Amino acid sequence: MREVTHTATGPKIITPTDIDDENGDIAVCLCGLSETHPFCDGSHRRAENEDPDERYKYIDGERRQVTVKFADETE
Repeated sequence: MREVTHTATGPKIITPTDIDDENGDIAVCLCGLSETHPFCDGSHRRAENEDPDERYKYIDGERRQVTVKFADETE
């Protein structure tokens, strides 16, 4: 599981001026890791080998494994 912290307070509206004629089609980032948000820059590739049973947080582009303990856990 990846923890994504959003800092924006509203949606990003994509307009024709956002399209890069040199690069062609655009992709909107859904993973939250892109440095060019709201556009995809391929940063999602860093998450390809994540273990589905672990929780990760990306800080300054670096993946860190996070341990989460819930209040109702006995250990």
